[in-house]
Amino acid sequence: MSKNKLIVFFVLLVSLSFVQSVPQKEAEKKAAAKPNLIVILVDDLGFSDIGCYGSEISTPNLDKMAQGGLRLTQFYNTSRCCPSRAALLTGLYPHQAGVGSMNANLGTPAYQGYLNKQSITIAEGLKTQGYFTALSGKWHIGNEPDQWPSARGFDRTFSLIGGTSNYFYPHPYKLRKDDFFILNGKKLDNYLTEAKPDGYYLTNEITDYALLFLDEARAEKKPFYLHITFNAPHFPLQALPEDIAKYRGKYKKGWDVIRTERYRKLLKLGVIKPEWKLSPRDSLVPAWNQLRATEQDAWDLKMAVFAAMVDRVDQNIGRILDKLKETGADQHTLILFMSDNGASHEYAFPLWKQTEEVTKQVKDLPADNRNSFVTYEYNWANVSNTPFQSFKHWEHEGGISSPFIAYLPGTIKPNSFNHQPAHLIDVQATLFDLAGVKYPKTFEGNTLTPAQGLSLRNVLEGKPWTGHEVLYWEHQGNRAVRQGKWKIVSSYPENRWRLFDLETDRTELNDLSQSNAAKLQELIGLYEKWAPKAGVQEWSTISQQNN
Repeated sequence: MSKNKLIVFFVLLVSLSFVQSVPQKEAEKKAAAKPNLIVILVDDLGFSDIGCYGSEISTPNLDKMAQGGLRLTQFYNTSRCCPSRAALLTGLYPHQAGVGSMNANLGTPAYQGYLNKQSITIAEGLKTQGYFTALSGKWHIGNEPDQWPSARGFDRTFSLIGGTSNYFYPHPYKLRKDDFFILNGKKLDNYLTEAKPDGYYLTNEITDYALLFLDEARAEKKPFYLHITFNAPHFPLQALPEDIAKYRGKYKKGWDVIRTERYRKLLKLGVIKPEWKLSPRDSLVPAWNQLRATEQDAWDLKMAVFAAMVDRVDQNIGRILDKLKETGADQHTLILFMSDNGASHEYAFPLWKQTEEVTKQVKDLPADNRNSFVTYEYNWANVSNTPFQSFKHWEHEGGISSPFIAYLPGTIKPNSFNHQPAHLIDVQATLFDLAGVKYPKTFEGNTLTPAQGLSLRNVLEGKPWTGHEVLYWEHQGNRAVRQGKWKIVSSYPENRWRLFDLETDRTELNDLSQSNAAKLQELIGLYEKWAPKAGVQEWSTISQQNN
C-alpha cells in the first residue's frame, strides 16, 4: 500500500472511530444527567408528627430536608396503606390499579388486591431508561411471587410482603400468613424465628438493606431509584429503650395541650392558615384531667414509644443522607418523603385471632416491653392529625393529608412551600418526567390505563403549576371529591354528603351542604361520573359478598 493510501486509510479510520464514539459519549452524558431518585414512604404517620410540620418529636434530618427543600402543605394520600401504595407506584387511582380495598382478592378486577397488568410501576418505567431499581421495606400490594416487587420492576428487594410486622424478632406474637419477608425475590423462611444480633430493630434493618442497595447501584454505575417503605410508626408500638427514654414523661401534659402546641407551631411555620381553626378533641377521647394518674402514666408511655419510633425513622434517614454525601451523590439525588395515610386510631386486639396463651403473653404488657403489641388508639392519633379531624380509613382531611418534603440541594429552592392540592398519583408522573420516561400506551403486551397523575416538576422548580381540576377518593364506602376550594365528603355507612370550603375551613367544621345545595349537587355529579369509570363499586355489595 502506498504512503498516500495509508494516510487516506488512517484518516477514514479515525473519522469512523469519531463517528462511532459521539453517540456513545452522548449516551454516557445523557445517562449521567439523569437524577438519582429516592422515595421514602412511612406508615401511619399523621400530618403533624414531624418537627417541620408542627411536632415536638425530634426529627432533625427531616427538618434539614424541609429547610433545604420544598414542603407541600396540601398533599394527599388515599387514606389506607394498600391503596396508597398502589396509587404511588402506578400513578393511577387505586381501583384502576386493582387495589380498590386491601390486599385480599374480593372477586372483581378493581378489588383483586394486587397490582394489575394494566398498570406500570415506577420501577418498570425507570428500568426502560437504564435505572437500577431497589425496594427496602413494606410492600402490601400482592401476596404471591408473581405479584411481589421483584416481579414488578425492582432489581433488588428486601421486603415485608404483608401489612404488619413486629419490630423485634423473634416475637411471641405470630403474624398473619401473608406477613413474611423476601430478599431479592426469595422468601426468607426463617426470618421471623431466627435469633437476631443485639440491637436488632426493623427500622434499622430496612435502612441497612437500603444502604447495601445504594452500594450495588454505585458498583453498576447506573442512575438509581430507591424506594424505602418504613413500616414505622405503624403499630405495634415497639421501640428501642434509648429512644423511648428521650420522651418518657414529656406527654404527661396531656393530648389537649400537645394538640394546641402543635397547632400554634403549624401556624408559626406557615404550614396552615389562621382561618383554619383547630378541630375539637375527638368525641371518643376523654379530657386528660378526667384520667387517673396511673392512666395518664400509661398513656404518656404509649406516646413516648410512638415518638421514639418516629425519632428512629429520622435517625435512619440521616444515615441515608450521610451515605449520599459520602459517595458524592447528594447533589444529584432527589428525595421525596411522605406518609401512606393519616394517623391510625386502630386498636390492636383483637384484630387477628391468636392462641389464648400468646394473647395472655402480650396483650397487657406495657408499651416499652419489646414483646408488647399495643397501639395509641384514638387518643393520641387525634394529636398526630392536628389540626384536622378523623383518621386513617376515612376521607376527612385527617385521614388523607400527609407531610410531603422534596429535597435536592442546589436545585430546589430552600425553605419553600407550595399550597396547591397534589396527590400520590403525581409521584410517578414526576419521576418519569425527570428521568425522561414517556408513559407508554402498552407495556409487555398489555394495554395500560392512561396515567391519572400530573408531573410536579414545575412545583419542584418553583414555576407555575396548573394542578388538578378535580381529585377523587373512595375507600370501603368512604368517599370524597375536591375541586378547587370545594370538597364533599361522605362516611360509610351513613353515606351523607357534606360540603366544605377548604379555603376558609380546611379543618371541616362548617358544613355548607344546606346553604349551597347547588355546589353540593355539582360535586356529587362529578363523583357519580368518575366512580364507575374508575371501577368503584358500592361497598355494601362488595362487603356482603365476602362476609
